[in-house]
Amino acid sequence: MSDMITADLVDLDLSADTKEAAARSLAERMVAQGRVTDLEGFLADVSAREAQMPTGLDGGIGIPHCRSAHVTEPTLGFGRSAAGIDFGAPDGPADLIFLIAAPAGADDAHLTILSSLARQLMNAEFTDALRSVDDAAAAAALIRGDEEPAGAEGTPEDSVAVSAAASADTATATTAAPAGEDASQESAAGAGASLESAGEDARPFRVVAVTSCPTGIAHTYMAAESLENAGREVGVEVVVETQGSAGFTRLDPAVIAAADGVIFAHDVPVRDKDRFAGKPTVDVGVKAGINRPAALIAEVRGKAERGEVTSGAPAGSGTPVERAGDSTEGYGTKLRKWLMSGVSYMVPFVAAGGLLIALGFAIGGYQINKAPSVMEHFAWTQADSWGALFFQIGAAAFGFLVPVLAGYIAYGMADRPGLVPGFVGGAISLTINAGFLGGLAAGLIAGGVVMAIQKVNIPVALRGIMPVVVIPLVSSAIVGFLMFVVIGKPIASAQKGMTDWLNGLTGSNAILLGALLGLMMCFDLGGPVNKVAYTFATAGIAVAAPSDSAMKIMAAVMAAGMVPPLAMALATTVRGKLFTQTERENGKAAWVLGASFISEGAIPFAAADPLRVIPSAMAGGAVTGALSMAFGATLRAPHGGIFVVPLIGNPLLYLVAIAAGVCVTTALVVVLKGLRKPVPGATAPGPESGAAAATAERKQPVAA
Repeated sequence: MSDMITADLVDLDLSADTKEAAARSLAERMVAQGRVTDLEGFLADVSAREAQMPTGLDGGIGIPHCRSAHVTEPTLGFGRSAAGIDFGAPDGPADLIFLIAAPAGADDAHLTILSSLARQLMNAEFTDALRSVDDAAAAAALIRGDEEPAGAEGTPEDSVAVSAAASADTATATTAAPAGEDASQESAAGAGASLESAGEDARPFRVVAVTSCPTGIAHTYMAAESLENAGREVGVEVVVETQGSAGFTRLDPAVIAAADGVIFAHDVPVRDKDRFAGKPTVDVGVKAGINRPAALIAEVRGKAERGEVTSGAPAGSGTPVERAGDSTEGYGTKLRKWLMSGVSYMVPFVAAGGLLIALGFAIGGYQINKAPSVMEHFAWTQADSWGALFFQIGAAAFGFLVPVLAGYIAYGMADRPGLVPGFVGGAISLTINAGFLGGLAAGLIAGGVVMAIQKVNIPVALRGIMPVVVIPLVSSAIVGFLMFVVIGKPIASAQKGMTDWLNGLTGSNAILLGALLGLMMCFDLGGPVNKVAYTFATAGIAVAAPSDSAMKIMAAVMAAGMVPPLAMALATTVRGKLFTQTERENGKAAWVLGASFISEGAIPFAAADPLRVIPSAMAGGAVTGALSMAFGATLRAPHGGIFVVPLIGNPLLYLVAIAAGVCVTTALVVVLKGLRKPVPGATAPGPESGAAAATAERKQPVAA
């Protein structure tokens, strides 16, 4: 660690009175040493990490840290405060402050050494020595391990300055570099052998644990050290897998199988959590692992004595959707998130495939869909060949829409085991002409089947083959049977009926549908309702030869989605005094976002003033959607905004429809905002000044 901390990076009389000031003081020393290139950028990264979770620890320790692109080499700064600084620790202010700066691409060896510091902070002799040292150079030497704390036992090799290889001791697996992987696995295996060597009658209680934190530099390893120390004190064998920034090596399956209980101390999802299924489990945040390890060990022992074990996936493991939300959410909310999971993965295929198909039509004409395969005929100098190439690539991308939709709905429900039956069900939906509706059903069925299988109490010997063999085999067979034999035909009939209904829409019915879709596109600006309307439109054109009605619907949806950001941009231009300086700046970006069909460009305005902006946007969107349908505008591309106008049927009238909606929304916003009191400091479109400007700035949301 000699290159990480020097006397110049130590401040034994840190005078800062806040954690922000402390971080700035130590960071300035790093800047002076050329280890940090951008002070403000680095401090912003430190602040962002601090916002995730306070970095204060019991025992008077503050350990702000982050990985940042503004750090040139792994660096450690140390400050000692006489008055103490509040870093959010339960027991009060911190007097020992360590600022850890890791480059965005820090190598495993350096991160492993930094993890050793985190472990050493659990050593009372080490922290006592830091409180009594009276020389910056001596403090740096103590942290590096050049000097041993007075009264500490062991050799200098036991201190912070251990090698990357030595730190991967028998109690943990801390490196994931290929060169150290075998050694780590041997260490874990050795731990397993040690556990098995004790007689069953006399063997101690055995616990396996996983620790992880958002940055993976400090708390991950401190929790591991704390749990191991607490285990030794009460005669419990604790083996920890640290899932930190330096990577991780999985515990030997024999160690997990021999364990009597499991402790998860984490603030990010535990990777491969299903390995620990079927055992008494305690699931807490990483700071609990640092602050009350003995209580966690006692809790897991109590669960083991009562026979409380997890069935299937461990308690709290969660699917991708559950990990992103509240565990108390109702079924309706979860269902919406499952469906949106599938849609979010499908949209890139829609955009790529649709734009390539549109480009193929633009180059080769609308008969290009009948061209032979480019494998059979491709002439480098013929435009038709290039048109056919783009069309066929786009068609191939479109072929994934329904399988991806179904696969990732199942993924949102059941994690990775849901992918195989979901994709299989989606492919079958295409085979039987069940289309988009079939994909929705297949995804939900696949996820439900996998969730049901995971709840079955499986013998330990079979758990290893469950995710690779049993779950994909059984779930795919069940989903395939249901899609082919039971529900496939009814869904295919419903899909055909919906298609026929759309093709039959004319006159007022088509105009009303356009208005409804316009309202939906502008209701939540990229949210679930917006996505429902967009997915409905793209499903209609996701075929080799979309109907005229489907292309009209796609045109109406894209036109309406462009209205809100364009209208906000226009409103900030014509009546800037009604908006704050930040909103006027957002308005400049909204011109480009709206022209590109990115409805989210209006979110900052809607978030700041939803009661005026959202109804106005919906009114303009409805006008545009209705006019687009009335004008008979058609669109074969699912995205692109004004950049695909040459591919639009009746392009001039299409632009008229957009302009009409923008004018309606702009007028309503200006009128509604004009009825309220003026925004302080926003009397003119020029720069704001003073406290009023600062207040207005703080009230503005960040653009999504």
